[in-house]
Amino acid sequence: MKRILILLSALVTLLSSCEDNQVQEVTLSSPDIYKISNLKASSFTADWTSIVNAQSYELNLATDANFTNLVSPYESVATKEDSYHFEGVENGQTFYVRVKALYKDKSSDYSNSKSITTLEEDGVEPDTPLKDVATTFRVGMATIVNRLNGTHDEIYKREYNQITAEWEMKMNIMYPEEGRYDFTLADQLVEYAQNNNMEIHGHALIWHAATPDWVVNFEGTDAEFSDMVEDYIKTTVTRYKGKVLSWDVVNEAIDDVGGNYRSSVFLDRMGEEYIAKCFQWAREADPDVLLFYNDYNLCWDRTKLNGVIDKVITNFKTNGIPLDGIGFQMHIGYNGPTKTKIAEHTKLITDEGLLMHYSELDVKINPDNDLTTPTEEREFIQKDKVREVVEVYNAIPESSKFALTIWGLKDDESWIPSVQGHDDWPLLYDNNFTIKKAHTGFLEGLQE
Repeated sequence: MKRILILLSALVTLLSSCEDNQVQEVTLSSPDIYKISNLKASSFTADWTSIVNAQSYELNLATDANFTNLVSPYESVATKEDSYHFEGVENGQTFYVRVKALYKDKSSDYSNSKSITTLEEDGVEPDTPLKDVATTFRVGMATIVNRLNGTHDEIYKREYNQITAEWEMKMNIMYPEEGRYDFTLADQLVEYAQNNNMEIHGHALIWHAATPDWVVNFEGTDAEFSDMVEDYIKTTVTRYKGKVLSWDVVNEAIDDVGGNYRSSVFLDRMGEEYIAKCFQWAREADPDVLLFYNDYNLCWDRTKLNGVIDKVITNFKTNGIPLDGIGFQMHIGYNGPTKTKIAEHTKLITDEGLLMHYSELDVKINPDNDLTTPTEEREFIQKDKVREVVEVYNAIPESSKFALTIWGLKDDESWIPSVQGHDDWPLLYDNNFTIKKAHTGFLEGLQE
């Protein structure tokens, strides 16, 4: 019996020693607060990365970045979850939140602090101008000439420092008949931008879907066709030399299956080198203008993106063809793509040393036609998706930043319902020019 007691005592000592060693060996990394959501006048939710070995988390809420002015009752909050919902806080107040991981008597360092400004009142989103907060890149807006007045004009001048022609600087508008150019609408857009200290992004010189019938049915030889395209590009780019900052030279030239060249009259008449020729002609017309290739689905379709990398980026580098940047159109949905996917695909471009343009942002909340009106739940998710997009863009290298352009001001002006055949509400303003949660998501994405 005595021997058994000795053995049991030794076993207890051994287990205790192992447990002590385990405690000593446990390390805790610091959490990262990556999202503030459900922002209202007196409440918000903070989410942070889950930490291996953490048994719980401790949060602090303060009104200053140094956490000297802690907010009751959130001086020290304990939770076992990796998110926390703060309630009953002051309206229209800026707060700072931080969190650390805990395991027994051990703790990690505090996370980054995250700043949040609650709404002045529920249902009223902050009207901080986007361009005032986006200090490291341009904030663009797609528009047309007949919207350059009234409330549109007021919002454009307050919010944006760059504009893109939604459709009035495309070939079918500027070159409607053989031998006759018509720059009337393009001139008005450029004049508006100049008068209001805005930049112009030209969109788009060559696009298969905006090709005039006379070009599609061109009766001359292939050589004459190529000469005609060269004349069009050089005439247009020269006209706006020093006035247009940048051009989408070719738009959507890679197809959705296999990342191959998209079938078009330009491919048929000029061959695969037509894209490179268009960029070369644009550079000859204006040595200083920035030249972009622009396409959709590049933020999530790796096959298509690989096609652009192979047929545009790598091809151009190999053959000395000018290329300044790539445009990701960013026509996305509330349910995807993920922030991680967008970041991965964006990095493939910035790693090439090119400018990155998120060129046509809108976020569908009704892609499956399961809504008849917007819901608060979808609007919050839309807001989070906009925030994620802006966070990714804001985090890219300074040398790769160009602009983030929103494709339309208010919901009833979006191209999406007419194309998909049912209602959607994909923009930052509603039909009555009221700021939506998605606009707040843009602002939140710029918080460091």
